Amino acid sequence: MRFTFLIIAFITIVSGLDNGLGRTPPMGWNTWNHFQCQVNEQLLKDSADAMIELGFYKAGYKYLNLDDCWEGHRDENGYITTDPITFPGGIKALADYAHEKGLLFGIYSDAGRLTCARRIGSLGYEDKDAQRYAEWGVDFLKYDNCHNDGSPEIQRYVKMRDALNRTGRPIFYSICEWGKSKPFLWGRAVGNRYWRTTLDIRATWASIISIIQKQQMITKYAGPGGWNDPDMLQIGNGQLTLEEQRSHFSLWAALKSPLLLGFDIRNPPVEAKAIALNEEIIAINQDPLGLSVSIVQRTRFFDIWTGPLSDGYVAVLFNRGEIPVVITLYFASHCNLEGEIAVRDLWEHADKGNFTTRFVLLSNFLFVFFFF
Repeated sequence: MRFTFLIIAFITIVSGLDNGLGRTPPMGWNTWNHFQCQVNEQLLKDSADAMIELGFYKAGYKYLNLDDCWEGHRDENGYITTDPITFPGGIKALADYAHEKGLLFGIYSDAGRLTCARRIGSLGYEDKDAQRYAEWGVDFLKYDNCHNDGSPEIQRYVKMRDALNRTGRPIFYSICEWGKSKPFLWGRAVGNRYWRTTLDIRATWASIISIIQKQQMITKYAGPGGWNDPDMLQIGNGQLTLEEQRSHFSLWAALKSPLLLGFDIRNPPVEAKAIALNEEIIAINQDPLGLSVSIVQRTRFFDIWTGPLSDGYVAVLFNRGEIPVVITLYFASHCNLEGEIAVRDLWEHADKGNFTTRFVLLSNFLFVFFFF
């Protein structure tokens, strides 16, 4: 039998933060990973209901995000419309529905002529589209990178940033350019929210591992007001095991990545729901200090990631292999901590005791995560 563990111990760290959008990573739900283009307004309404009724909103998941395939055509004045068959009531009605429940509503577009699903993109229509989103009451924009005619990413994303700013409505701006032009270097100034660092995630462990490896050198760019985005969560999708799903969710949380769920939230898989609603792990992601874990040791068999919290410290001990391995976390060299350290398992929700100098783990399991 396999287990995944998460452990945390507490010290005191104080930090001041700004009060703008994005002071902590966004949490919510997005249609793409499970439904892709099979979307309609009833699905969005039912999903909004489920977010409230099943406890996701209470746990911190605030954004109800509609991804690609809602677009219709442009009217005679160049303004975008919704698909009249799948969204006959229009986007404003959906946004109003979400707002009445206390949710925030997100939408999708593309910094190209067409979206990735070959619907209407926003290239050349940035002001008209931003104006329409504001009129509809949109709170979040995911801005993709397909069919862009090879024009520079930064220029295209700046245009939409400026257009959004001119509306006067605060809209969370997600730069989805797949990490092509190193958006972690410029995304904070352009989006000041978060930026994709990889191509699309798939519901396979190989995809998740590949994405984790690509985060190792860029964790320092994440912080309040701007976050690295290794793409949306795939827990509850595909054939991921329980341990793989826990590991995926745990490291996304510790990296301070956006936590955007992607399973059918109307009928959530039992295991995925329990993972997504683990309040102690969510607290790591939403910690106000806003610092990502960084990798401090990598061997052939395991990784150690560590980082400070506003009231503690977090460590991830990650056995990448399929055989038992001893992993030793040295408090001084790995975490810059001294003295007696209290250790807590955030999956078992149990204190493991107090330790000095080091914590030793004999990992008998495939994917093992610790926070301490």
